Amino acid sequence: MVRFLIDLKNGKPNKDVDDIDHLGNRRVRAVGELLENQYRIGLVRMERAIKERMSLQEIETLMPHDLINAKPVTAVIKEFFGSSQLSQFMDQTNPLSEVTHKRRLSALGPGGLTRERAGFEVRDVHSTHYGRICPIETPEGPNIGLIASLSTYARVNDYGFIETPTARSRAACLRRRALLSALEERGASSRRPRANVDPSKKGLVTSPQRRLKIGRARTRWT
Repeated sequence: MVRFLIDLKNGKPNKDVDDIDHLGNRRVRAVGELLENQYRIGLVRMERAIKERMSLQEIETLMPHDLINAKPVTAVIKEFFGSSQLSQFMDQTNPLSEVTHKRRLSALGPGGLTRERAGFEVRDVHSTHYGRICPIETPEGPNIGLIASLSTYARVNDYGFIETPTARSRAACLRRRALLSALEERGASSRRPRANVDPSKKGLVTSPQRRLKIGRARTRWT
């Protein structure tokens, strides 16, 4: 740690402070995780009610149904779906709008940002959004950049990080497909997905020009 701080002070390459807007430092909290937190609050309240009843009545004469009351758990679940900032009615205008609504991301809500204190850096397009978050589909007004949508082929892994499909290549030939997160992609070079691939030559890239993305920089080579 001390050596890293010294190298950071001396300005050595590949020694940078963490970028808070990097998708490797951000994770998606799915509805299951949010619901788990609310359910945990309800269980704590139910536990408190059970202890109060046990202290006021004789334990020998009590039955389980006399102690357990599920109303605190039911109340927090109803509160989550009824009045939470992230709870919305499903857009069922057509199947496409429904899928789009399900793939929407929000930086607002409990534990997130607010419209007032969200600066330009948070709302701006980051280089790690490439292939993961659509840079165009965001509302205008105070929510711009705070509400976004996943790109077409992006997915969220088990740890909450957004992954994008890539095809590993060697000697201008595609070898194996993989899903990479922003952290796994750091330091690697990636080719633009519109490169022409000859299927008869086992994935040989035949484009006269191929675009590479290395970290934040993009270059073109032939």
